[in-house]
Amino acid sequence: MSPGRPLYLIHGEDPYRARLRAAELVEVLATGDERPSNLRAQRSADLGARLGLTRHDARTTEPAAIELSGASQGLFDAVDELRIVVVEHAEALKDPSVVERFPADAALVLVSETKIQTRARRQPAKAKPSASEPAADLASVVEAAGGTIEHLPRLLPGELGGWIAARATLLGVELAPDAINELAAAVGPDSERIDQELAKLGAFAAGGRVSGTDVRALVSGAIETDVFELTQAVVRHDSQTALRRLETLLAEGQAPQQILALLLWQFRVLLFASAMRTQGDAERMAKAIRSSAYAIGKWQAFARRVARADVIRAYEVLYATDLAIKTGRTNEQLAMTLCILDLCGVHAADPRLLVVGEPPHS
Repeated sequence: MSPGRPLYLIHGEDPYRARLRAAELVEVLATGDERPSNLRAQRSADLGARLGLTRHDARTTEPAAIELSGASQGLFDAVDELRIVVVEHAEALKDPSVVERFPADAALVLVSETKIQTRARRQPAKAKPSASEPAADLASVVEAAGGTIEHLPRLLPGELGGWIAARATLLGVELAPDAINELAAAVGPDSERIDQELAKLGAFAAGGRVSGTDVRALVSGAIETDVFELTQAVVRHDSQTALRRLETLLAEGQAPQQILALLLWQFRVLLFASAMRTQGDAERMAKAIRSSAYAIGKWQAFARRVARADVIRAYEVLYATDLAIKTGRTNEQLAMTLCILDLCGVHAADPRLLVVGEPPHS
């Protein structure tokens, strides 16, 4: 694991796992125990208060102060103790050349909560940097100085289950298989929130086993997952599955208006997903509708089945159903059933007639 010099750049799209890796690396550097990295077993992102450890925030610290930390022996540090300097939010470092000047006998750990690309990948080779840009970007400087660059991407959907199971074991929380699936669907690749929700579920279970029902009751976003499955069935025109999912949601006490609001939101995401071509598109769309690129991305496959006209009709049907319930033209169960059947392509069930025409007799 040891590079030519103890210089590291940890960056990526997963801020929490980047901090976990920084804490793991500081432990390795301080103890000399060069064990393989295993973030699933890294309990905390806390760096601790070790002698010989100095922390800086690149957003507020001048490069000269960072350089001085590597050259200065602490008052209470042992003579042979490795000096370790951790620079958080390294993407904001004002002068990347401080890396080249940093003492080679001290460890420098640069941690960025965003992905840092070399300038060669950010712009065409022939483009000239402006006068306001530094002569070299941070990743290139670290690489040229013989350092190690570690990229920590977001967890992929196929990795979520294993990560959740490992973190649950580490935190002493027993999860049923359906609880793992429910938590993965509700939280997505947010590794920090996964730990937070596991701690909450563990406190609730008090040593018992956490079920999928517990997750749906306690984790914000679980109902969105249930409605997501309902919307998937609607897009497939699978009326039997859609009606079963609706019955489950209503039986669990979910309000029809909440289900309608989430259906409307997911059809909006579906509309944006249908226009997605690249990951960059997903990022821009996510900002526009205050969603996440992950949420838009997971809808991409289903978006191919839906035309813009289908989404517009869905908006009309959902609005008519909401209005029919609020004005008392029919009972909630019937209105919701007609809504789902219509969204599944059973047009004789059009709930818009509840608003503009005579309501059906039940």
